[in-house]
Amino acid sequence: MHTIPLGQTEVSVSQLALGCMLMGTLTNEADSFAMLDRYLAAGGTFLDTADCYAWWPGPEYTGGESESVLGRWFARTGRRDEVFLATKGSAWVADPEAARAGRLSDDEKYAGTAGDTLRHALDGSLRRLGVDHVDLYYVHVDDPRTPLEETLEALAGLVAAGKTRYLGWSNVPTWRLERIRQLCDRFGWPAPVALQQEHTYLRRHPGSGNLSIVDDQQLAYLRSHKDLTLVAYSPILKGVYDDVHKQRDLAQMRSYHGADTDARLATVAKVATELGISGSLLVLAWMLHQRSPRRVALIGPRTPAQYDELVAALDVALDDAVLDVLDAAGA
Repeated sequence: MHTIPLGQTEVSVSQLALGCMLMGTLTNEADSFAMLDRYLAAGGTFLDTADCYAWWPGPEYTGGESESVLGRWFARTGRRDEVFLATKGSAWVADPEAARAGRLSDDEKYAGTAGDTLRHALDGSLRRLGVDHVDLYYVHVDDPRTPLEETLEALAGLVAAGKTRYLGWSNVPTWRLERIRQLCDRFGWPAPVALQQEHTYLRRHPGSGNLSIVDDQQLAYLRSHKDLTLVAYSPILKGVYDDVHKQRDLAQMRSYHGADTDARLATVAKVATELGISGSLLVLAWMLHQRSPRRVALIGPRTPAQYDELVAALDVALDDAVLDVLDAAGA
């Protein structure tokens, strides 16, 4: 398991992170524990969750299930100090039933980033996890309703209190990220060291308004700001590279549809066939080979079998010729 530096901190994290989003809901506790055990046995250290995971799978769920499962695993194994633990706040949903029914806008749905909201959110996460601190705390969804100064001052207080070591941001456009960094520099607040965004081999089409997806501008920004590490969620887009029906119907694909995506999907299919591996495995290996900027690939398997399939990407070596073909593809 390779590691990469977390920003310009003294910490290195596993380049393949284990997303725990479905643990405690669609993934039962036994399978969750099995994947956690296997991940650590493979040398993995980077676990990712959030307080809102996962309210959406069904009416019996309210959020917090993933953190609670991790808390029970820590209690059973005593392995808290062996992992780099990340969780997130600001996207807690107080009314999951209304959210599942689609009756709420994002502004109405999410808790937001007010100072007291974040303080209470992290305290709740620590209780569910059964720990006294996390290693990385993200703002999960950006909140333009709350002044950035209030949010950043509250986050600085959480670091000062020892409740989190580092800070991160997720689902945020580049201009907003630069504003965050400027305010941190001006007031001496701790700046984010991790940026978690949707990122895959496909490129967002120019007409998409989905600012949660890394675009060329954001990649260029990250190349110039090495104190930020990109953590890529949805690197295989729910298996879209191996399923023509998902390529057509998956809701996430709305941000990618177009000639460029068609060309890239065709290239993945051709190269994967030549190498005798799945398209998902090829794309995940491609991401792990990226150097400018380096990035963490965040996988979120639902079953131990899916975990085993995805972790095999660590053993896929892509030579420069293959990488050149993949990188050159597009319309």
